[in-house]
Amino acid sequence: MTIGDKIPSLLGLNEKGEEVKASDFAGKKLVLYFYPKDSTSGCTAEACSLRDRYDELQKAGYEVLGVSVDSEKSHQKFIEKNNLPFNLIADTEKKLVETFGVWAEKKMYGRSYMGTLRTTFIINENGEVEKIFSPKEIKTKIHADQILEK
Repeated sequence: MTIGDKIPSLLGLNEKGEEVKASDFAGKKLVLYFYPKDSTSGCTAEACSLRDRYDELQKAGYEVLGVSVDSEKSHQKFIEKNNLPFNLIADTEKKLVETFGVWAEKKMYGRSYMGTLRTTFIINENGEVEKIFSPKEIKTKIHADQILEK
């Protein structure tokens, strides 16, 4: 996905097993953020940054939707534990991460593995990608500030 691309009409299933569609966000801007794993330190910091500034994001016209390859059950625990006010897509079949190009080879401690690159897509009211925050740009503890300042 690049700037100007339209997002898919079906985004996936949320933590409750409900379909999430692009049309659910018609007329709103969407913060679609991809993160590696529920309940890890960086991912928790990022989710809590978005939670803490959620009211301001909504006042600025944004909805927030998180995506990882974790299960619905894992997402439910993550939402409950951190009191998150937004839905998380359980992309267990890796369809969305692959469509958005954020499923890639990563390296840690000298070993290579496939994983999600922490990336945020700002989607405009027409369902088109307006801005992309790359993994190197995202500062997890202040990510909501970065979005509001864009």
